[in-house]
Amino acid sequence: MADDKPRLRLGALVSLVAGSMIGAGIFSLPQNMAASASAGVVLVGWLITAAGMLMLAFVFQTLSNRRPELDAGIYAYAKAGFGDYMGFSSAWGYWISAWLGNVSYLVLVFSTLGYYFPMFGEGNTVAAVVCASILLWLLHFLVLRGIQQAAFINTLATIAKVVPILLFIVIVAFAFKPSVFFDDFWGAGNADLGSFMTQLRGMMLVTVWVFIGIEGASIYSARAQNRSDVGKATVIGFIGVLLLLVAVSVLSMGVLSQPELAGLQDPSMAGVLEHLVGHWGSLAISIGLLISLGGALLAWTLLCGEILFAAASDHTMPGFLKHENDNHVPSNALWLSNGFIQLFLVITLFSESTYLSLLYLATSMILVPYLWSAAYALLLSWRGETYEGQPTRRRKDMTIAAIALAYSLWLLYAGGIQYVLLSALLYAPGAAFFAKARREQSRPVFQPFEWIIFAFVLVGAAIAGYGLYAGFLSL
Repeated sequence: MADDKPRLRLGALVSLVAGSMIGAGIFSLPQNMAASASAGVVLVGWLITAAGMLMLAFVFQTLSNRRPELDAGIYAYAKAGFGDYMGFSSAWGYWISAWLGNVSYLVLVFSTLGYYFPMFGEGNTVAAVVCASILLWLLHFLVLRGIQQAAFINTLATIAKVVPILLFIVIVAFAFKPSVFFDDFWGAGNADLGSFMTQLRGMMLVTVWVFIGIEGASIYSARAQNRSDVGKATVIGFIGVLLLLVAVSVLSMGVLSQPELAGLQDPSMAGVLEHLVGHWGSLAISIGLLISLGGALLAWTLLCGEILFAAASDHTMPGFLKHENDNHVPSNALWLSNGFIQLFLVITLFSESTYLSLLYLATSMILVPYLWSAAYALLLSWRGETYEGQPTRRRKDMTIAAIALAYSLWLLYAGGIQYVLLSALLYAPGAAFFAKARREQSRPVFQPFEWIIFAFVLVGAAIAGYGLYAGFLSL
């Protein structure tokens, strides 16, 4: 990267982390949590989630400090530790997750507006798709004007969407009733919730989705003003978002009973606030949700282009994806990403159920790069690389990485084994991009062990394809 390029300060990096994580999920947490678990189990689940995700945040902090030359964070770690094809697969899966996530955000924007303007329906009517397309390309050209300018706007959007969430927390905290919170604390009186472990797994399924984006700052390592800020931004952003998530979900359980919360429509924060203060509360949350979705759209639009650009810059993706415009924005990568978003917006007109299933599949795919990052941190500490004369620090980081790796494996399981299998259908076609990049360098497409990995991917894709045809798997 040239030294004259605009650099991102700590505040901008923190807002990218927070902006990536605070999307639509937090606005649906009260209902989502209550539908799966009682108050006691929710508290236990948050403790486990906080520990696991904090270890993952520490992994990104450690890797950004110990391997600062790895400019693309989550993608570069997989490549450095496990080879070119695993690095490519990490970048490919992350990229698909990012742009499919933006499809969901665009649909949700107009689904929310559909409550007030019926022509938008559930976000997949002709009017909704046309307006979503206009919004998509407005964001596209905004980002083309410059990463730093877009990051500044993202910072403003992050602040704006946190305000209604803080308002909600303050009002609900004053209305909190311990008698409501501790009533049927472990869910023994509600047979529908199931056992403690059933509740815990169901509750933690929800947490899989709300923390996507924790790696946001690491993607921008090369554009940070100070490399040390990358790790700081990851931890600061994580802790801030965690506190908001816990407050929203736990305090709501002291206002309405578990069955009442479970019966709310999403965004369920609106239902809780409307119960306390009337219709204006619901309107305030709807506005907050729209701002939140807009900010998340911008943050993930930035990430879509950056991950392809970073992979192309070190020859893991085809060379045309590393082209930058005069504002130092990876324009070809951005055009490709938003082109796919536009295509899937049109698909939502005809096949909403398939779109929703692919969204969950894409979210499962993004967990694979998390796992490889944790595995690389464990490998780094196990070998002692960059730890010369630091045995205590090495043992500490090894423990953190091992916990993060175990937690990442749990997240893959919690996200659904069927989606892990089905993800092979999206990983397999990516090999064409990898092959093009290798041929541009006159190098063989795969190393021997990479052929074995690719064979497993093809087998998984074949099984998934047959499963869809035979009906034992479904999208």
